[in-house]
Amino acid sequence: MTSIVREGRATLVLALPLMAGQVSQMLMGLVDTYMIGKIGTVELAASTLAHSILHLPLMLGIGIAIAVSVKVSQARGAEDPQQAKAALRDGFLLSLGLGVATFIVSWLSLPLISLLGQDPEVVNRLPGFYLLVSASMTPAIITMAVRNHSDGMAKPWPVFWIVLAGVFLNVFLNWLFIDGNWGAPRMELEGAGLATLLARLATMIGVMLWCRFSPDLKAWTPHRWFLRPDRKELVSFWKIAWPASLQVSAEISAFVMAALLIGSFGAAALAAHQVAIMCVATTFMVPLGLSMALTVQIGEAKGAGKFERMRPIVLSGWLMGLVVSLFFVGVFLIFDEDLASSFVSEVEPMKIIVGLLWIAAIFQVSDHSQILSSGVLRGMDDVKIPALIMFASHWLLGVPFGIYLAFFCGVGTAGVWWGLSVGLIMAASLLGSRAWKMTSVSNLR
Repeated sequence: MTSIVREGRATLVLALPLMAGQVSQMLMGLVDTYMIGKIGTVELAASTLAHSILHLPLMLGIGIAIAVSVKVSQARGAEDPQQAKAALRDGFLLSLGLGVATFIVSWLSLPLISLLGQDPEVVNRLPGFYLLVSASMTPAIITMAVRNHSDGMAKPWPVFWIVLAGVFLNVFLNWLFIDGNWGAPRMELEGAGLATLLARLATMIGVMLWCRFSPDLKAWTPHRWFLRPDRKELVSFWKIAWPASLQVSAEISAFVMAALLIGSFGAAALAAHQVAIMCVATTFMVPLGLSMALTVQIGEAKGAGKFERMRPIVLSGWLMGLVVSLFFVGVFLIFDEDLASSFVSEVEPMKIIVGLLWIAAIFQVSDHSQILSSGVLRGMDDVKIPALIMFASHWLLGVPFGIYLAFFCGVGTAGVWWGLSVGLIMAASLLGSRAWKMTSVSNLR
């Protein structure tokens, strides 16, 4: 019990700024949802469609960032600055390539969006906002990679303040460009897209400058970013990055599919889905921050060969995650109508939001549990089997079950969400049992 408390305290100290950083970054999307929702339901649905499409490359970027965190935390445990530099440089170059490719593909595929079966009014409102947000993916993905380097070095607070400053900048720029304040042009939905692009650029520059010149990190940060990467190091990095991307993408792509399916029910249903998913995603940032701390703690223990620390780290993380989950269950059940009315004023989407928040309350524990177990496994370089588990849970069970409920049983939007819930429950069970097995000292020696 003493070791659990000790490791839990160490994990929490690291997790608090990571949680705060994830929540602050999510606030950018939450603020966008709130401010765009004031323009109209069609505009909110259009932003939902744009972000749903762009979630997939963003998830690939998260996989790259995860690989940076794993490699850097292990390098810190082994006291190897060169390995940490190589990991960040590899992550930066891959992030840059992914971001540029995302914009090019987005631009070329724009005429194809009308084939997704969405409301024509929503599709017609989409192009300008969609291209601006797709352009912002490059700085967003690079920021994640550089931030995870700082997190892997157990120096998360400075990056948190930089990311939070980016959120406030986004709020100000939204106010400036959406309504045309202070003489700026009134751009409405496109103004929100421009604000996102500028805020993400500023945040990227901030985190890169801090990592480069910080006294704590400059010896662990590359001075030249565009050196040709070592092939062996790049292959090792990619062996972590692509399965991690696949694991995250398996879940997020299921939510993207959910948005596309719900969009077929009309703009009100899609707008309601956006509000509910933003509430869920914002609360999810807390266990995600805890999961990132578990990755760093497990990675450091592995790099130092201190395998006896792993089970106490896992148990303390699960217990903290359960407390967080139960707290947010209460929030969704008690404040369901207040949350819905704060985003939309129309009765139809408001009723749908309330129903979705009750479903979200039910799957909170499993959703949070699966990301915590994933963080443990990533710290051990175990990413391939978890990726397959996530794919099977969501795409072989969750999505088909949701389609069955929504379209064949007449449950509608709620049916899609019930399908997502079943997938999350299966993923949490399988990943949890694997994390417990993999952290056994007898399996590691």
